[in-house]
Amino acid sequence: MQWQADRLLTLFTPDQSLDRQIDALRPHCDELHPESGSAVARKRPVFERVINDLREGDVMVVLDVDRAFRSPIDALLTEEMLSKRGVFLHIINAAIDTSTAEGEFIFTILTAQARLERRHISRRTKEGLAATRQRGTRLGRPPKLTEDQLSEVRQKLEAATIGAVAAEYKVNPWTLTRSLRRAGDMAAPWRNNEF
Repeated sequence: MQWQADRLLTLFTPDQSLDRQIDALRPHCDELHPESGSAVARKRPVFERVINDLREGDVMVVLDVDRAFRSPIDALLTEEMLSKRGVFLHIINAAIDTSTAEGEFIFTILTAQARLERRHISRRTKEGLAATRQRGTRLGRPPKLTEDQLSEVRQKLEAATIGAVAAEYKVNPWTLTRSLRRAGDMAAPWRNNEF
């Protein structure tokens, strides 16, 4: 299907190559408007400008739904707002054309399916992290201080401030305090020590 559009919006993240998207979109569009940030970024100046500039009869063409919209709700609200203005969407990789009732219906289903998939991914990720923790694997960055270093720190704090000891170990005072609290030293005499 050959779509004609006055406006095109394609979103990409800086580490992605534009070539793939440009090659796929060029045959379908009159204009390319690449966004330099992610679709989920808080500020999307190109997206906002294009959405505001679209006029009745324009078609916004995107390669994939996730290239343009933050969430399924964002996609549906944007599509509804554009539709009221007489602007339609074409999603190339899903062969969706919202100028037809069927295309609008499929777009709604696709966005709901994307939301369901995102929730499944989130649930599976949480379950995987919980299983990893149950096996005793520590998640996140490794601690800045070893248990031996924390033992030394406890002794040094009897005669020095947290700030001085932290500087000696080349860590931030807050990092040192947090490490001690995690080790169960919250009620230690140096807790209220001056930095």
